[in-house]
Amino acid sequence: MTLTPLTSDLLSEVSHGFFTRMGGSSTGIYHGLNCGKGSGDRPDAVQSNRAAVADFFGRPADRLQSVHQTHSAQVQILTAPLTAAPKADAMVTATAGVILGVLTADCQPVLFHDAKARVIGAAHAGYKGAKLGILQNTLAAMETLGAQRQDICAVIGPCISQRAYEVGPEFLEEICHDAPDALRFFAQGRGDRYQFDLPSYSLDQLRAAGIKEAAWTGHCTYSAPDQFYSYRRSVHEHQPDYGRLISCICL
Repeated sequence: MTLTPLTSDLLSEVSHGFFTRMGGSSTGIYHGLNCGKGSGDRPDAVQSNRAAVADFFGRPADRLQSVHQTHSAQVQILTAPLTAAPKADAMVTATAGVILGVLTADCQPVLFHDAKARVIGAAHAGYKGAKLGILQNTLAAMETLGAQRQDICAVIGPCISQRAYEVGPEFLEEICHDAPDALRFFAQGRGDRYQFDLPSYSLDQLRAAGIKEAAWTGHCTYSAPDQFYSYRRSVHEHQPDYGRLISCICL
């Protein structure tokens, strides 16, 4: 199968890709490149899809690493391929040949690279993880491997956009309770509803952390069903499950 992931000029010095659902062996509601082991898809299809992603990087399937994501701020530092999937929502490494992969379906996949120190990172950042500090913790973990944050570029891949992310007043209160200035990431919606700008919220955190450059690819997972899986869209369409996109980076 031919895979054509999205890429970013900010990460041009390292192998990476924000993979869409196009290509792959999955069928039905998972049609395409579903890489989520936790989905209800056929395990052989998911395995085949993940092997294709690893092959894109010229690596065997066991070099594609992922963790058990729990919407936390936990970061796993890899010096060799994992033998089991620990609970975490980001990984960092300075080891060549290890592919860091995060799974998303509306949450943000964020890829990091320090070209000078040759250190990479990958984070799964939904609003919970972003509020808890997953992005800042990923930068700190990269620094333990020799990275300098002024040399780090970070790119947010396809995720849910503000126009598709309707939330209630309790969500606004959760985000703004100890950070009142976060109110600027909300737009008034219908009635008591708001529209939350998740990528802008995270870009602000990354820039405040003092990294070299940060960007969002600008792709909305909810609004492009032919390209991306979306948890929220699956709920609105009364689907029993949904596929997971994978975003990867490799030295």
